[in-house]
Amino acid sequence: MKTTKLILTAGILNILGCFSAFAQTPSKPIKVSHAEPIFQDLVRDLGARKGEKEFNLGADFSSGKNYKENAYLAEYEFAPINRLGLEVETDFSFFSPKNSTTKEQIPGNKLDGIRLSAQYTFFVSEKSQASMALGYTQVIEFTDFKNYEKGKFITGLVYSPFFVAAKKWGSHIHTLVYTYPMIQHELGENGTPVDWQINSSVMYSLPNSGHFIGVEVNQEISHGKMFVTLRPQVKIKLNSYFAVGIVTGIPVSHQDENISSFFRLVYEL
Repeated sequence: MKTTKLILTAGILNILGCFSAFAQTPSKPIKVSHAEPIFQDLVRDLGARKGEKEFNLGADFSSGKNYKENAYLAEYEFAPINRLGLEVETDFSFFSPKNSTTKEQIPGNKLDGIRLSAQYTFFVSEKSQASMALGYTQVIEFTDFKNYEKGKFITGLVYSPFFVAAKKWGSHIHTLVYTYPMIQHELGENGTPVDWQINSSVMYSLPNSGHFIGVEVNQEISHGKMFVTLRPQVKIKLNSYFAVGIVTGIPVSHQDENISSFFRLVYEL
């Protein structure tokens, strides 16, 4: 009888232990830490975990032959489930003439558009320190502020499926490739011209700091021509919530563009 009671007691304790194990929070999925480029950033970290979220503000200051452009962005990104990242972004552009150019000869100030993106990391390997993702971005383009009451508010759509691959080499070297077509649909126009973006980066993360330095190479293929911009950059982690990214844009094959500056403030919620 005592033996039976001992067996029953042991069985009950084992069952309770199983229920306790199931009730505990499951372990987090594998995630490889990759240094993300600052200018052409990703929708969300590769291998994003459920509940992660981030808010970004950015400012880009550039100038061409006839005008200066100040561009600003605000974006919110989050992971509703493991490995899936979602993002909403708005972009604004403001132009001012230079030299003898008049306001009528330059682009109008506007809300460039709203970008809606989704990214799924389908491959994460802790052994090879590599990750890959597929995603899609839908851009809704708007007219100039001055034309809001004169015609159509939405001027076009851009469809952009994309692919991302990243690898960490040792403890501090990070490489990443982010490429996509931009299938442009101007409302009321025939045809859908396609441009391509091929973005690659090499980063070095400073030991025990959260900071990194590196260079981003942005290549755009448009109308059969390739335009290349080099973007040396640094990311400074201020604390566990805030980081600042600083980028210099050096056009390699843009004859009418000068050196630009880009700044990004990152807030991990």
